[in-house]
Parts: sequence; C-alpha cells; structure tokens
Amino acid sequence: GRAADKLFSLSGLFAVRKPKGPTSAAVLNLLKERLLAEAGVQTNGNKRNQVLKIGHGGTLDSAATGVLVVGIGKGTKMLGTMLAGSKKYTAIGMLGKATDTLDATGKVTEEKPYDQVTKGDLENVLQKFTGDIMQVPPLYSALKKDGERLSTLMKRGKAVEAKPARPVRVYSLSLQQFQPPLFTLDVECGGGFYVRSLVNDIGKELSTCATVQELTRTKQGPFTLEEHALQEDKWTIDEIARSLEHCTALLLGEPARKKLKTEHPGETAVICE
Repeated sequence: GRAADKLFSLSGLFAVRKPKGPTSAAVLNLLKERLLAEAGVQTNGNKRNQVLKIGHGGTLDSAATGVLVVGIGKGTKMLGTMLAGSKKYTAIGMLGKATDTLDATGKVTEEKPYDQVTKGDLENVLQKFTGDIMQVPPLYSALKKDGERLSTLMKRGKAVEAKPARPVRVYSLSLQQFQPPLFTLDVECGGGFYVRSLVNDIGKELSTCATVQELTRTKQGPFTLEEHALQEDKWTIDEIARSLEHCTALLLGEPARKKLKTEHPGETAVICE
C-alpha cells in the first residue's frame, strides 16, 4: 500500500525522545514495530521487514532520557558521524553515596560524609575535568569484551576488569545548581564520554563519593531535545517524513568538530535490519 511505499522510501536522520526505563535498542525495536504496523507490513516471514533499515547513533543508559538520534534507510550510514560528534547532557549527581553502576539503579557500595563540600569546591573541581582528559569507562557499560557487553557479564556475576583510561574531550562543564547532597551539571562532550564516570570522579576529587541520580541528553550533533526529538505519540510515518525534511537542512549547517586522535572502537552505531 501507499503507507508501506512511503515508509520504505524514508531516508536520513531524525531524533526521538527516549523515555526512562527501556534500553536504546528496545526503543529502536518499538519504533520499528510501530512503523511496520502502521504501514500494514506483516513481520512474520515477510522479506520486506528485513528491508527496513533503522539504527541509532549512540546508546543512552536505560535510566537516562533524552535525544536518541535515529537513522533510517541510507541514513544508517550517517550514524557514525553522530558517535564522533558533540553531545550535551544535564546530570543530577548525589554526594555521599557510590554505587556499582555509578547511577541510582545500582547497589550502594560506599557512603561517605559530604558536609565539608561547598559550592566553591565543586566549581573549582570542574575545571580539572574540562578540556582533553583521561577517563576510565564504567564497568556497567555497552563496551564489549570477547563480543559481550561488560554490563551483561557483570550481571551474570563474571569477573570483569576495568578498561584502561582513555582520552575524551569535554568542551564545557558548568554547575547549574547546588543543594547538598544534590548538584546539577551541564556537560558538553565528545564521543566515548561517560557522564557516570565524570560524577564518580568528581566525588573522589572532593574526598567523598558521588553517583548520578538523573541523566538527560539534551543535544546530540545538531539535534536538540526541545526542538527536534519526537515524542512517542509522533512516531508515525508522516511525522518522521516531516522531521527528515527539517533535519536535512539542519545537518548541512552543522559545524564539524575536531576528532580526538584516539578513536573508541567499542562504540558502534546499532543497526536493526
């Protein structure tokens, strides 16, 4: 039908708003199911199902919300540029507690006093984490060892060694709010950066500990949460077609970011075909 023809003709990049809870891959699968159902395409044993190429350019944690850039059709080949490009986050951290996942979903592994930490202390520490820095990725992450995600191995109780520190880039880092034990950060960073590791490292630098309570990706490349990320009720063929038209002009005006010399081969665009 016409809806199916329109769906299979879609090509390019757009953004959706990832809700809190599901994995990025689960959001992608739900989006694909919705589109195929709207187009009236049967998914059991139908070869056309495999023709719909769709992928996302950069995993968001299950507990995180915000911009998830999606490629459809030939747009899946453009997702690599999204991984390398800049991203903006708003993170709420909590002083005094550390968890095994470095966020609120994990088990508490340490508790320390934080009364001595002032707003000035926090602002001063942030300067140490701006620019080109070295960062150790979290054990609970989408990075892989022997083809399996570290987070999957950890959940099975396997012993997992921390990945070595690697170079990452922080374009800007600012304190938006400080109401102990909570503090709110705005971060703009390059590819391969983990906000959970940042908050954990800030806690250590302040002689206490800290963990992420809430994390929202507000921008990825030229796509912003407020302007471009489609809410779940707009995951339709027509809305995505409109968004693709708008985003083509957006991508043409995107300034190139200088890449770090060290690439992060552990990060790949997830393609669902």
